[in-house]
Amino acid sequence: MKKRIAILGSTGSIGTQALEVIEQNPELFEVEVLTANNSVELLIKQAKKFQPNVVVIANMGNYRLVSNALEDEDIKVYAGDEALNQVVEMDTIDLVLTAMVGYSGLIPTYNAVKAGKKIALANKETLVVAGEIITRAAREKGVDLLPVDSEHSAIFQCLVGEFMNPIEKIYLTCSGGPFRGKSFDELQHVTVDDALAHPNWDMGAKITIDSATLMNKGFEVIEAHWLFGLPASKIDVIVHLESIIHSIVQFEDGSMKAQMGLPDMKLPIQYAMGFPNRIQNNFPRFNFLDYPSLNFEQPNTEIFRNLALSFAAMEKGGNLPCVLNAANEIVVEAFLKRKINFLQMPVIIEKAMDKVAFIEKPGLNDLIETNNETRTLTSLLTENKI
Repeated sequence: MKKRIAILGSTGSIGTQALEVIEQNPELFEVEVLTANNSVELLIKQAKKFQPNVVVIANMGNYRLVSNALEDEDIKVYAGDEALNQVVEMDTIDLVLTAMVGYSGLIPTYNAVKAGKKIALANKETLVVAGEIITRAAREKGVDLLPVDSEHSAIFQCLVGEFMNPIEKIYLTCSGGPFRGKSFDELQHVTVDDALAHPNWDMGAKITIDSATLMNKGFEVIEAHWLFGLPASKIDVIVHLESIIHSIVQFEDGSMKAQMGLPDMKLPIQYAMGFPNRIQNNFPRFNFLDYPSLNFEQPNTEIFRNLALSFAAMEKGGNLPCVLNAANEIVVEAFLKRKINFLQMPVIIEKAMDKVAFIEKPGLNDLIETNNETRTLTSLLTENKI
C-alpha cells in the first residue's frame, strides 16, 4: 500500500523537495495533507497537482482565496492554527513530515505524536523548545521520530544495526556558513544579502541566517541531544567546508562511521519517508575524484557566540532552550528587516536568556508562556526600549 503523507509546510524548501520525492515515487507515496502559512499561489498549485484529501492555510485571511481556487477540486480546505493542529490526527495519515520553520511547528508535531503518527522531523525547533516533552510522548505512544536534517539523518543511518553499541561521541558537521574565518571588524559590515548567500545549501531565509550565525548548528546540537539521548560531552561540532561528510559517529572501540554524499536534502527526506527501506533514485552521485581533499576545522565560538549559547542552554535545560529559540526568531526577523546588525543578534539573545525567569521542569503551558514572554522582551531589546 502507498504511504499517505501529510506535509506541514509544503511550500517551503523541505516541503517542495518532499513533493519532488513523492512525484518521483508515485507507487510508494501519496499526498494526504498539504499545509502552508501564507504562500497561497504555490499551495493552490501543489493542491491541484497532487490532489490531497485536505489543504490547510494557517493564515485565516487567505482562506477564501484558497477555497475559491479549489472549489472545483475534490479537496477539503480549512484555515487557522486550530485546523492545522487538528488535521495531523486524521486516521488516513501514515506519516507526518513536519517541515514548518520555527516555533510554529511545536503544537502540530506534538498533536501528531499524541495521535500515534510516525514523524519525519524537519522542524528542529520542536525538539529545541520541548525536547523532553516530545521524546517522552513519542516513547509512550511508540512513535518513531525519523530525522530529516542531513546531520541527524547521517547519525541515524550510521546507527542502523548499532543500537546496542554505546556511542563515544558524535560529530555534527557544518559548512561554517558564508562568514567562516571573518573577524569581528569584518562582521560589523556584513549585509543581509551577504548572510543569505550560503556556500553549499539552498534553504529559506530564516534557516540561512541561522546557518550564518551558527545558531542552526546550535539547534542541531540540542536536537541531537534529544534524538540520540547524548549529553553535551558526547556531542561535538566540526566545520567541514565541502559538506560531503554529513556527520560522524564514534563508538567506544574508537571506530567511526560517517555518512557521505553530495549536499542534497532530497536524500535525507527520501530516507525518512521510505524508512526502513532505501529507495532507488537518480540523484547526482558523489565522485571521490571530484574532491581530492576534504577539510575540517574547529568552529570559532567566540565570534559565533550562538553556538556557545546553544550548548549553555542545553546543559542547563529547563525552559532555557525555549528562550534561546524565541529570542533567536525575533532577532533574525529584526536583522532581515535591517533593524539590527549581524553582531547584535547573539548579544540580544544572551540578554534575553539572562532576563527570562528560569523554570527547571516546564510543562507545555510553561513553554508556551516562556515563548510569549521571550518574544515580547526580545522585541523591546531589539528596539532599545529596555
